[in-house]
Amino acid sequence: MSAVEPRTPRVDFGYTTGTLRGGFFSFRLPVRVVAVSAVLALVAAALGIVALTLGDYPLSVAEVVRTIGGGGERFHRLVVLEWRMPVVLAALVFGAVLGVGGAIFQSLTRNPLGSPDVIGFDAGSYTAVVVTILVLGTRDYASLAAAAIVGGILTAVVVYVLAYRRGVQGFRLIIVGIGVSAMLGSVNSYLITRADLQDAMAVGFWGAGSITRVTWTSLVPALVGFGLIVLAAAALAPSLRRLELGDDAAVTQGTRVGLARLALIVVGVATTALVTAAAGPLGFIALVAPQLARRLTRSPGVSLLGAAAMGATLLVSAHLLSLVVASAYRPVPVGLITVCVGGLYLIWLLVREARRQAATS
Repeated sequence: MSAVEPRTPRVDFGYTTGTLRGGFFSFRLPVRVVAVSAVLALVAAALGIVALTLGDYPLSVAEVVRTIGGGGERFHRLVVLEWRMPVVLAALVFGAVLGVGGAIFQSLTRNPLGSPDVIGFDAGSYTAVVVTILVLGTRDYASLAAAAIVGGILTAVVVYVLAYRRGVQGFRLIIVGIGVSAMLGSVNSYLITRADLQDAMAVGFWGAGSITRVTWTSLVPALVGFGLIVLAAAALAPSLRRLELGDDAAVTQGTRVGLARLALIVVGVATTALVTAAAGPLGFIALVAPQLARRLTRSPGVSLLGAAAMGATLLVSAHLLSLVVASAYRPVPVGLITVCVGGLYLIWLLVREARRQAATS
């Protein structure tokens, strides 16, 4: 009698899927999520090309496309490929990574407010970077990235411990995170007021969230880190989907709940930390992108792929808007644009949640 190898039962998540097979891999992908993500990626790419045309030396779309294709004048190649392309790529990649981080935490907390910037992990990374710059006097990306990750993880541990009451509920985690974020904000303000004027101005500009100073030298190391994050998130995506069904259902599917949740938290914190180290805090992208993507894809849960595509579209749109404002008035950091737009979305979301709770009570 031959032994029968146990098989993990298939779970119906409520949407049509297609199977992508290769030589050594096989993935089941929601058809609508893939289609919407592809459209968003095309929109983001188109907005990125438009952004490449704007600046002190304006270019036409045809000139930009010709330059990207390897033609064009030598000065056009310098402007497009060396000066503007790293900034646009940073907007696309940073937005996608923030969308993934927001999707992870909103899925874990089962709350649309559960994003790293609301919970306070963003503030922890920011505080660690401020300490590294003002106290230790270090500004290289490797040191800032390491400090941001450590600060984000320590903040996550503090928030988790303070919110733990026979388990961690999403709403309690958010409330505690908001309190910790406010406390860290006061620490940041104190450190900046005690710093030298030059350092304080540098940290203040960086803290506003700006990608205009990103160059190929600073972008390439960030891309390596983001690539590792994307691979880790893709590997943990099946566990995240099972956790959406509840801990008991996830256990029956063979998921080690505690280990999977810890790994997802580390990956989610790393998304915010690496972006914060490279460009400063870019608020509300992680909050808005997963929910907008969910509404477009009509999926019952938060999609990592859809959130990444929406995050890239939102941040490159904010970058394009900042360029338009700069040409008409004066330069503004992209973080200011994301905070203004995201703040309006947060107000709408809070009003919507309050009305829903009032209707059900």
